Amino acid sequence: MTIRSRTAPEALEFFAGGGLAGLGLSGFEVTFANDIDAMKARAWRANHSGRLHEGDVWGLTAAEVPGRPTLAWASSPCQDVSLAGARAGLGARRSGAFWGFWRLMQALDAEGRGPPIVVIENVVGLLTSGGGEDFATVCRAMAEAGYRVGALEMDAALWLPQSRPRLFIVAMRGLGGATLGGPVEPFHSARVRAAHARLDDATRAAWAWWSLAAPARRNLYLADLLDADDGADWFGADQTRALLALASPLHRQRLDAAASSGERRVAAAYRRVRVEAGRKVQRLEMRFDGLAGCLRTPAGGSSRQYVIVAEGGRIRARRLTAREAARLMGLPEDYRLPGSENAGLKLMGDAVAVPVVRALSEGLLLPAALGLGRFAA
Repeated sequence: MTIRSRTAPEALEFFAGGGLAGLGLSGFEVTFANDIDAMKARAWRANHSGRLHEGDVWGLTAAEVPGRPTLAWASSPCQDVSLAGARAGLGARRSGAFWGFWRLMQALDAEGRGPPIVVIENVVGLLTSGGGEDFATVCRAMAEAGYRVGALEMDAALWLPQSRPRLFIVAMRGLGGATLGGPVEPFHSARVRAAHARLDDATRAAWAWWSLAAPARRNLYLADLLDADDGADWFGADQTRALLALASPLHRQRLDAAASSGERRVAAAYRRVRVEAGRKVQRLEMRFDGLAGCLRTPAGGSSRQYVIVAEGGRIRARRLTAREAARLMGLPEDYRLPGSENAGLKLMGDAVAVPVVRALSEGLLLPAALGLGRFAA
């Protein structure tokens, strides 16, 4: 279902990438977007109409932001707060871009155009980065600006065959966003509850346990989104053998069991560095649960995922394609990807899954926005 209004509330999309958040913001009209990356900016323009500012958010002024936005969305860089990164926190160069965004929100506030809804999307590592202080600092800044603030941990696996937990900090001011009396699974996870408990008293006083209904059971599996076997670029025997040699004994046993089952079994696989007997070892890890692992950017090659198919005693392997990654992010077939595979995989690995944003928009953000009274339902 898509909720529509005759006059759509305006949204701003910062750190927009290829514009996946904007595609998911059902019922909103994205009137302005920003990204510093030239490749991502080209992808945004190829798939969206509207105004895009290509450049550093720190260089933006309120005068360059049009209209009277109802919502500002910021998928700020995650590398320095990711559980997979060095955990430098919001003080680091990339994740510190959040403060460039927040400075702009304060400038809009000074003109009486501050958005009543702000959403920050990031990795769940933000909940514990800096000993929890990074998350607390973001929430405190919003609370001091008069917002009610709360957080939801939402995994794309509830909608798509990809394990992709992400954090959504939602702040509202002057709106009647739906709330609960306390935390409720699945979106108020143990990690969110622990982060809430670490907040100072003033920030906890501004906290909201946002209400969002869980979706119906997902009925898509990884195999449903893959290209046909006969058109795929499969590895040769030597390359397949070399890849599978990286599997640990446990994962190799799982693969052999799948191959001997007589059924067609499809696995997502990815290389990870593990510590074994005190030394770092690169391992190929496979999952046969119908889910892909979390898509990441392909820097260095180790984060590229593989497709492993066991059927009739035969095992074949290949790389996951950028188009398949786009499907795993909930994009339609007519979404225009960059020309190179690596660029397409980078675009998807840095993005937010469209159905997750759509669920948040339709279930919480848009009903609150329509309650402003400025928009006809």
